[in-house]
Amino acid sequence: MMSSVLRILTSGILAGALIKTGSAQKIAEAIVDKLGQKRAIMAISIATMIICAVGVFIDISVITVAPIALAIGEKAGLSKSGVLLAMIGGGKAGNIVSPNPNTIAVSEAFEQPLTSVMMRNIIPALFALVITIILANMLSKKNDDPITAADLEGSDKQQLPGFLPAILGPVVVIALLALRPICGVSIDPLIALPVGGIVSVLVTGNAKNLVAYTEYGLSKVIGVSILLIGTGTIAGIIKASALQSDVTNLLAAMHMPAFILAPLSGILMAAATASTTAGATVAAQTFSPALLSPALAAAAMIHAGATVLDSLPHGSFFHATGGSVGMGISKRMKLIPFEALVGLTSTIVAVVIYVIAG
Repeated sequence: MMSSVLRILTSGILAGALIKTGSAQKIAEAIVDKLGQKRAIMAISIATMIICAVGVFIDISVITVAPIALAIGEKAGLSKSGVLLAMIGGGKAGNIVSPNPNTIAVSEAFEQPLTSVMMRNIIPALFALVITIILANMLSKKNDDPITAADLEGSDKQQLPGFLPAILGPVVVIALLALRPICGVSIDPLIALPVGGIVSVLVTGNAKNLVAYTEYGLSKVIGVSILLIGTGTIAGIIKASALQSDVTNLLAAMHMPAFILAPLSGILMAAATASTTAGATVAAQTFSPALLSPALAAAAMIHAGATVLDSLPHGSFFHATGGSVGMGISKRMKLIPFEALVGLTSTIVAVVIYVIAG
C-alpha cells in the first residue's frame, strides 16, 4: 500500500492548489454561468463532475460547489435534496475518471497506468451523469426542503483567477499522464500530480503561497493516507484468508458468472467501509489475483462498483455532504437510494461494455 499512499499524498498538492487558488470554484462558476439558471441541475451536476474529475476529492468537490449550487438553487426555486443529489451524482461520475486516491489505489493494485484506468470508465461516468440529472430534476421540484436566504450566509467571496489559468494545472497533469499511452513516455503520478499543482499556483499568481497551499492540500489527504495504511492491513488479512475462494465457490454454486466478482466486491467493500477509496482499495488488493484477465476491465468494474454504497452513514462522506447544504440526518438518509442508483447505473454500464459486449 505504501506506493499508493505516496501517490495519494502528492495528489493532495494538486487538490490544495485548485481549492486555495480559487481555480476549482472558478471552473464551477464558469460552467454554471454558461449553462444558465434554466439548466441549473445540469450545470450543478456537470460542474461537480468536472471539479472531481480534475483531481479534487469528491467530498471537497461537493463542498466547493455547494455555495454556488445553493445560490442558483435559491433563485430557481429548487429543493435542497435535488441540489445535493445533483452534486453527489456529478461527483460520483467524475470520481471514476479522476486522478483521485481511489483511482490511484485501483491502478496500483492491478499494475495498470493511471490514465488507462481513468479513461476506461468515461462511458459509465456519462451514463451516471445522465441518471443524476434525471433524478435530481425530479427531486428538485419537491417543496419539502426549499433553499432559503439563511442557507446562503457565509459564502466565501475570494478573488478568483481567469478560467484558462484555473484549468491549466489539471490540463498539465492529464497531458503528462497521457504521454505513456500516446508515445510510450512514462511519467509517474508521483511527479505529474505535484507538477500540476505547482503550475496551478504559479499561473494564478500565488507563487508566494506555494508552501501554504501545499501544506493545506497535504492536510486534506493525511487522514485518507492513514486510513489506507489500515485498509492495506485489512486487505492483506482478507487476501491471506480463504475469502477469495469462498466467494468464487459461492458464485459457482449459485451458477453466477465469474466476472460478477469484480463489481460485487467493489459494492460490498465500499458498503463495509462507507468509502469509495477504502472500498475500491480493499476489493482491488483482495481480488486482483483472481481478476487479472483482463485487468483493465476488472479494475473499471471494481472502481464503478465502489460508488454504489459508499455514502452510508458510518462514513464521513455522508456527513460532510449533508453539512455542506445544512441538511439534517433524516433527510440526508432519504437520498441514499438515489445515490446508490447513480452508482449502480455506472456499474451496470461498465459490466455491459467490458464483459457482455466483449
